[in-house]
Amino acid sequence: MPQRSFPYTKKHPRRSVTGFLLYLVLGQYAPVAIGQQKTDSDSIRTHTLNQITVKGVRSTVVESLPDVHGTYLMGGKRSEVIRLSDIDVNVAEKNPRQVFARIPGVFIYDMDGTGNQINIATRGLDPHRSWENNIRQNGIITNSDMYGYPASHYSPPMESIDRIEFVRGMGSLQYGAQFGGMLNYVTKGADTLRRFSFQTLNSVGTYGLLSTYNAIGGRVGKWTYYAYYYRRHSNGYRENSKSDAEAQFGRLHFQATKRLELTAELGRSTYTYQIPGPLTDVLFAQDPRQSTRSRNYFNPDIYVPSLKLAWQISDRTSLLWTTSAVLGARNSVQIDAFATIPDTINRMTGQYRPRQVDVDHFNSYTTEARILHQYKLGSAGGALAAGIQLMRTDLHRQQLGVGSTGSDFDLSLSAPFKRDLHYRTKNIAFFAENNLNLTDRLTISPGFRIENGTTEMRGTITYYDPANLPTNISHQFALLGVNANYKLTDEVKLYGGWSQAYRPVVFKDIIPASTYEQIDKNLKDAYGYNAELGIEGRWQGVHINLTIFDLLYRNRLGTLLLTNPDGTSYIFRTNIGDSRSTGIEALFESQLIRTDKVLISGFSSTAFNHARYINGQVSTGSENRSVKGNQVESAPRWTTRNGLTARFGTASLTLQYSYVSQTFSDPLNTTVASANGAIGPVPAYSLWDLNGTWHIGRQLTLRGSVNNLLNRQYFTKRPTFYPGPGVWPSDGSSAVLTVGLTF
Repeated sequence: MPQRSFPYTKKHPRRSVTGFLLYLVLGQYAPVAIGQQKTDSDSIRTHTLNQITVKGVRSTVVESLPDVHGTYLMGGKRSEVIRLSDIDVNVAEKNPRQVFARIPGVFIYDMDGTGNQINIATRGLDPHRSWENNIRQNGIITNSDMYGYPASHYSPPMESIDRIEFVRGMGSLQYGAQFGGMLNYVTKGADTLRRFSFQTLNSVGTYGLLSTYNAIGGRVGKWTYYAYYYRRHSNGYRENSKSDAEAQFGRLHFQATKRLELTAELGRSTYTYQIPGPLTDVLFAQDPRQSTRSRNYFNPDIYVPSLKLAWQISDRTSLLWTTSAVLGARNSVQIDAFATIPDTINRMTGQYRPRQVDVDHFNSYTTEARILHQYKLGSAGGALAAGIQLMRTDLHRQQLGVGSTGSDFDLSLSAPFKRDLHYRTKNIAFFAENNLNLTDRLTISPGFRIENGTTEMRGTITYYDPANLPTNISHQFALLGVNANYKLTDEVKLYGGWSQAYRPVVFKDIIPASTYEQIDKNLKDAYGYNAELGIEGRWQGVHINLTIFDLLYRNRLGTLLLTNPDGTSYIFRTNIGDSRSTGIEALFESQLIRTDKVLISGFSSTAFNHARYINGQVSTGSENRSVKGNQVESAPRWTTRNGLTARFGTASLTLQYSYVSQTFSDPLNTTVASANGAIGPVPAYSLWDLNGTWHIGRQLTLRGSVNNLLNRQYFTKRPTFYPGPGVWPSDGSSAVLTVGLTF
């Protein structure tokens, strides 16, 4: 860590102490505040003291959120805070196994190494675009449609992020009913001590990677502003996997009074990704970099505007009111077929066959008012957090359009959409949680959340009986929870609790894929609970956080094979069973060697997860089979990431090892891969990464990364839907260099 020294003048013992304390608070600005002072009186004697050196090193990287965090109560829940400036990581490609390495149990769906999207989950949940989590940026929801398509297509650059806050599902009563938890990306802010500042981060890497991030910010009177522009291009690891991304963001903050502030933000992210297509296991073994498609494209273009009012009503009471929206589209044009079906030119027409065009239009609006009141009740104190959240969404889904026969990204149609549907939801939620300090060591926090809403699906499907189409789904839940926090000592605490959650039936669950499929009119939302018990402690550079968890997930969706009265068979999409995940999440951080010049530290982030079906049956195509006792798909038993960091002065180097055990792609736990690669096991894999950072003065920073050092060929999932069933190879070895300048 950099060392700073300063001389100061002794005029009075009390003034000397005050000056030293001001230096500790103000850091590099202290010399201006407490430098040698001139006096009109020559009679005051001065004495110059010896130079004092002040050094600081963060003992551990991972923090926990405080018990009271803004208008949220986080005591008794497992939470992690990762500051990106404290870790060596590949920010240019937002490599998730490095960014989330110190959060135990994070499973990563890693099929796109260009850095377009984050796909993570914990405790046996589905990682597709992190849609089992409540995704936020600066506290603003970014999930595209909570009730229709809860994926977060909004994807800000990791260069823009100051820190990441992650809370497991135990906090769902306050932020939303998601099983997976809340993932909040906190954007960098302006330098409020300057009227204007500028930062630029520029990266170059293998496979044609070029990116630039440029941000400005400052403070003028009561106004604070911050904005960035970002652009990235990559040719991709695989053939036909080119990617171009852009992002913009602006924030304007007005400090109306000491107690009242207003903030307006507008974020946008978009990218166009050429989808290289799935492989079979045979093709993957031959060459994982090859592609089966050259005309497939994916393009989300998302805007997230928001207004935020923060009012400190009194010393004990604060109000936060936010209004936001997620607007934009998810566009795709592709040949949606198995890897065994080639996309070739028709000899008769001399052209490719027309591609399928799908477009989702997102119109999601949220307004939420939260109040936090800290109180004293006899000898006990506490804090009450309560609020109301209103959501209104309209997902307009247009699918199965007949597109062009060309090879470029083109959404034009030669025939109308075969599915043209609206999925409209109105929902209101009331929530409250009371953090009651029974003693100076024991805190208990009971809470509830009441959800009341309705989703209506209307529109047309050309191959489906219109009488069967209108669908209404009611969301009515009274969710309860309680957690507790007990301080064994000032450094060690016990925490734990139990909290209910639910997941609404989403759009894809109720759309029949063909005339042979029917949808259960009585589909039920998934519901269940999270429970955890943990211990966290810090001792002289050692940090341990160990959690035992239990997650019950009822009403999982799937398909059954049923028979009509005339003897014909059909596929019936309905609730097929329940699953349960139990296991342990453990984080260990420690300083191993520390001298005046060198600091060597290490971490181990490991989780064991026993995710299995406790009942249920699914269709095999010819019969229904029980899946009781089978492993939940995309839920590895073991996940471990371990790192060793060496720091010398302002330079650091981190070597990281990751291991993920085998998973399955289907509830039947098929052990032999199908010929088309759509189902089968996903083999275990292990990877090594090397990352370094060098701060050269205050203005220049260099970051370097060598990913997948041993060039391991692996894949993490066989998708059942987008971007197509089959093997999707992850990236082999790559290297990235980032240069940052701050003025």
